[in-house]
Amino acid sequence: MIQALLERTKPVARGARVRPARPVRPVPQGVAMVSSALTVVTLLLGCLLAEATVIGDVRHARAQKLTYEQLRTDLAKGEAPIGQMDANGEVTVPGRPVAVLTIPAINLREVVFEGTTAGVLADGPGHRRDTAFPGQAGAALIFGRQAMYGGVFSRIHDLRRGDEIKVATGQGSHAYKVSDVRHAGERVLPVAAGKARLVLATAAGRPFLPEAVVYVDAVQVSQVVPSPERAFGTAALADGEGLMKGDTGTLLPLLLWAQLLLLVVAAAAWIGTTWGRWQVWIVTVPVLTLPALQVAHYSLQLLPNLT
Repeated sequence: MIQALLERTKPVARGARVRPARPVRPVPQGVAMVSSALTVVTLLLGCLLAEATVIGDVRHARAQKLTYEQLRTDLAKGEAPIGQMDANGEVTVPGRPVAVLTIPAINLREVVFEGTTAGVLADGPGHRRDTAFPGQAGAALIFGRQAMYGGVFSRIHDLRRGDEIKVATGQGSHAYKVSDVRHAGERVLPVAAGKARLVLATAAGRPFLPEAVVYVDAVQVSQVVPSPERAFGTAALADGEGLMKGDTGTLLPLLLWAQLLLLVVAAAAWIGTTWGRWQVWIVTVPVLTLPALQVAHYSLQLLPNLT
């Protein structure tokens, strides 16, 4: 290699013939467009994979840290919601932190949010809004994801009869004992009058390829607390709040971020008419990454919310 470099740097002898440099052949426009399109598709697929795994886990962890501090403040001030209506007489908005769920047997401690859409469950477990709050008479239903965004309920099927579950709300700490682990279609007894039950639900089957729903039933062993009057029932819930439902409410932000992504791609193509190809990608890939990640994030909200 050193010898070759020396040969290249030798001065050209007087009268020697010099081979002309081979002309650079321009890349056909059609080939350049296809190459750019494939690059963008590859970037999107990479962002989808990252969002479903590493970045999704980071989003979840950050949301949990921030909302835990918010909920602690609300609990200390006595402002944490204890029902469908908050202390100001307004409907408890989906996404608001309402409880802390602790399951020592599977080393789980999660902030629980109001609502069960795919977007809410990206931050952590969600309380179904038409059911009782934890600690109150009746059945309190909490959804959680099996694999994406932390996969917080990935191990609830490992729970056994008698395992302890605790839920802290604005009405205090409530203790439960696991009574059953069941699947969709299996018979379940109704909750007796004045009694309380906690039901955890997540997807069953292979990660990212859910086939059914698994439930964990737990009976309350602490004192049942008063239940505020309910303002609405199941009919008021959006379709995306049901079991294994996607959230079509994310279509608008998905469309807006997709448009921004296309604008950045168009700008990159225009810049490429004057800059070199690699210079263009070095500059634009970091700019492309943000809208691509947001497109991936909102696209995943269209998948079943327990995934």
